[in-house]
Amino acid sequence: MYIHERKQWPIFSWNSQRLAKLLGEARNAQGLLVGRMNGLGFKPREEATLLNLTQDVVRSSQIEGENLDTKQVRSSIARKMGLDIGGVGRVDRNVDGVVEMMLDASRKFDRPLSKERLFDWHAGLFPPKRSGIRHIRVGAWRDGSSGPMQVVSGGYGKEKVHFEAPSHDRLNEEMDAFLKWFEKENEIDQVIKAAIAHFWFVTIHPFEDGNGRMARAIADMMLARSEGIAQRFYSMSTQIQRERKSYYEILEACQKGSLDISPWIEWFLRCLQRAISSSGKDLEQVLAKSRFWEIHTGATMNARQRLIVNRLLDGFEGKLTSSKWAVLTRCSQDSALRDILDLVEKGMLVKDGSGGRSTHYHLNI
Repeated sequence: MYIHERKQWPIFSWNSQRLAKLLGEARNAQGLLVGRMNGLGFKPREEATLLNLTQDVVRSSQIEGENLDTKQVRSSIARKMGLDIGGVGRVDRNVDGVVEMMLDASRKFDRPLSKERLFDWHAGLFPPKRSGIRHIRVGAWRDGSSGPMQVVSGGYGKEKVHFEAPSHDRLNEEMDAFLKWFEKENEIDQVIKAAIAHFWFVTIHPFEDGNGRMARAIADMMLARSEGIAQRFYSMSTQIQRERKSYYEILEACQKGSLDISPWIEWFLRCLQRAISSSGKDLEQVLAKSRFWEIHTGATMNARQRLIVNRLLDGFEGKLTSSKWAVLTRCSQDSALRDILDLVEKGMLVKDGSGGRSTHYHLNI
């Protein structure tokens, strides 16, 4: 028996006493992180948000087996946030659609979640009305034309059904109940509510495709409400992607279990703590970048120098040489060397190597 077939569905229960310590730890971790970031200026907070939203979009899609171009995702988010990062030119429409959904969920977290808003998110996820080579119903609840909505694994002839969602003729009633609960003021802690919302939505599975990504966006929206800020300083989807196997296992176990979903909420709270903890390394990168610009706040640079310094601050792959500088900035070898030596003299770059072709440079951080 699936959970949605039980008589009391969707009246969930959980062991508050069992979860109290975990909830307290998660709330404390949230508060410490937000407090730390609020002590910084506006620009570092926006940089951290750009970094974490980029990871969120890329990793949430990877969980579903779709690989998006990270540079395109970052460029799309930066453009919509009004940040100048010298991003890539053209961005695929499907990338823009995922980005718009995530930004709408996190930046406009205090606006009501409605059926129309979900339909807009879904239409953004699938602009050509296709999932791979398959034509799908977009911006509307799934119908019965494709048969039962099942989560299946295994090759042809060896399929294993892990879960079957409620039939399509129940969707209006199911989603009305979900949306009413989501916006209702109640005594449930909003972090717990984020966990329940994620589980409830993905169990209903109201769309033909994209349900996992939308469930994670909905959870992020409620987490933003719990923190009261639109900026995101950690990525739940990145942590879920790291723990993908256990994520699917706990979902399946609870979807086949009783209406007591304590195991799922416990898993969600632990995952949240690990997501916040693992954000530390990424935030150090943002802080290092902020400190670098503070030290060199009065330095004058041309457009080529600023481009390369930003590339280095964002994590440059390999070693920076004058030849690479010339290629990346589309200038002559002589101009590249003049640019580099100027930054070395200003204390922004450090020379490595014994000379000749082995000479390369790194940021002085």
